Amino acid sequence: MNTLAVILEAPERLALRSLEMKPVEAGDVVVEIAWSGISTGTEKLLWTGKMPPFPGLGYPLVPGYESVGRIVDAGPEARERIGDWVFVPGANCYQDARGLFGGTARRVIVPSARAIPIPEHLGEAGVLCALAATALHAINGGGYDGNPDNRCALPDLVIGHGVLGRLIARLAIALGAPPPTVWETNAARREGATGYMVMAPDEDERRDYRAIYDASGDSNIIDSLVMRMAKGGEIVLAGFYSDRLNFSFPPAFLKEATLRVAAEWQPVDLAETRALIEDGRLDLAGLVTNRRPAAEATEAYPQAFSDPDCLKMVLDWSDC
Repeated sequence: MNTLAVILEAPERLALRSLEMKPVEAGDVVVEIAWSGISTGTEKLLWTGKMPPFPGLGYPLVPGYESVGRIVDAGPEARERIGDWVFVPGANCYQDARGLFGGTARRVIVPSARAIPIPEHLGEAGVLCALAATALHAINGGGYDGNPDNRCALPDLVIGHGVLGRLIARLAIALGAPPPTVWETNAARREGATGYMVMAPDEDERRDYRAIYDASGDSNIIDSLVMRMAKGGEIVLAGFYSDRLNFSFPPAFLKEATLRVAAEWQPVDLAETRALIEDGRLDLAGLVTNRRPAAEATEAYPQAFSDPDCLKMVLDWSDC
C-alpha cells in the first residue's frame, strides 16, 4: 500500500510524494487523514535544521503529530475500529522515510491504541488535541496521577500568546484558577484573549508571580522572569528550546526559584483534555487561523513558520 506524504528531504527542502508503507499487522488500523496540523515548535526546528540531537532524527522524514481522520481498514484484531473518527499523534509506517512524528500523510498505519477517538464535530480543531494535552501536561507535571489535588501550581503568568500560550491560559481558567496574565511582545498577537488579559511585558509592574509558564521558546528569558517572581516561585519551561539555556544564579538564589521542564503529554493528560473539551470547559475555537490544501504543502510550511499572523496552519487532505 502506498500513501501520499509530506517529506522533509533536508532542511528547508520539502516535497509531497508517494511512499510505500509497511504491511498492516493484526492489531493495526489504517486511518484516512482529513486534517493535519503544522507545529511551529519542533517542526520549525526540523525545517530549519536546528533540531537538537533526538532519537530517530534524520532525513528524509515525514513530519507531523497532529492529524485527525477516519479508520477505513484494520488488521483482524482491530476490525471493530473501522469507522471511528480519531486523533493520530504520529506514525512510523513508511518503508523509505523516517517516521519521526510521521502523521502528515493522506493515509497512515498505526497500532490501534495510537488511534485515539475524539468527537468528530471538532473538525479541523481536532488537530489541537496533542498541543492542548501538552499544555495540560505542563500544568499537571510529570508525576501526575489523575488526582486534581496533585497538580502543580496553576499559572498566574503566561509568556507568549501563540497557540500553546493561549491553551495554557484557557486551561487555567477551565481548571478553576483566576484568569492569568499573559505577556506578548507582538502587538498583533495580543488580540483574541478569552477571559484573561494580554499585555506587553513592560506594561506590567507586578513582581510577585507564583507560577510563571513560559511558552515563548526564548532561551534568554529566565533572568527577566526571575525578577518578576515571588520568593519561592516557580518557572515552568513549557516551550521547546533549541539554544542553550543560561541564567544568572544570584537572583535565582535570592528568590529560591524553582525551574521545571515540561515534556510531552502522557495518556492521562490527553484523557483529561478530551473530557474538558467534551464537557465544554475547554474551547478550541479561534486557534486554527490558516488552512491550505495538502497539495500546497510546499507553500504552507514556510508560511506557517514565517507569517506572524498565522497562529496555526492546517493541511486539508480531502482533495488528495
